[in-house]
Amino acid sequence: MRLKGKTALVTGAAQGFGLGIAETFVREGARVAVLDINGDKAKEAAAAIGHGAFAVACDVAKASSVEEAVRSVLATVGRLDIVVNNAGISHRNQPMLDVTEDEFDRVFAVNVKSIYLMAKAVVPHFREHGGGVILNIGSTAGLRPRPGLTWYNGSKGAANLLSQSMAVELAPDRIRVNAIAPVAGETPLLATFMGEDTPERRKAFTATIPWGRFSMPQDIANAALFLCSDEAEMVNGTVLAVDGGRCV
Repeated sequence: MRLKGKTALVTGAAQGFGLGIAETFVREGARVAVLDINGDKAKEAAAAIGHGAFAVACDVAKASSVEEAVRSVLATVGRLDIVVNNAGISHRNQPMLDVTEDEFDRVFAVNVKSIYLMAKAVVPHFREHGGGVILNIGSTAGLRPRPGLTWYNGSKGAANLLSQSMAVELAPDRIRVNAIAPVAGETPLLATFMGEDTPERRKAFTATIPWGRFSMPQDIANAALFLCSDEAEMVNGTVLAVDGGRCV
């Protein structure tokens, strides 16, 4: 078990990539806090994962919610070793000027501000306990942007770059920070990325991926497992593209 004795917090973990990561971490020996804005879905996910997982409701875009969630997690597990900032949203694939200001604000609040808020909540704890691991789920959208997703692309570009900057600043505290940049995946956000979920749109999107398929939650979970394990001790500030060759 590669995470035996570790404790982890995963945001947006009731479905999609976050659920895959939480399931894999528990299977590898970690105790995992399943955080999600939908508390009922978080409870369902934790129950499905079974022993080692527990649910905490959290809106990652609100400081008070993040602070309370971290307090709750620490009260349950005593300390944290790993934090995965996975929660994310997108605006619908459309011309950039058609995205409303409210949509823009929400995308950046969930995809970018949440990283800041979680860092404020957990970095002091990591420093007190001699280190930790932060993994941010960015996107290939921040490396090789697609038309129609301009503001989402920008938010994920920020997440990718923030991970590298955080890694440099926090390394003296023995806090490693990395990011994963998934290609479009089989998650609830897929229809948003495509604009509409039709066989034609799926064919057009998969045609841009040399490996010939969308990413799956387990693909991202496998990469997260390595980056958050002690095997990756010397891996810091990396944005790992899990993309079937799309960004080459």
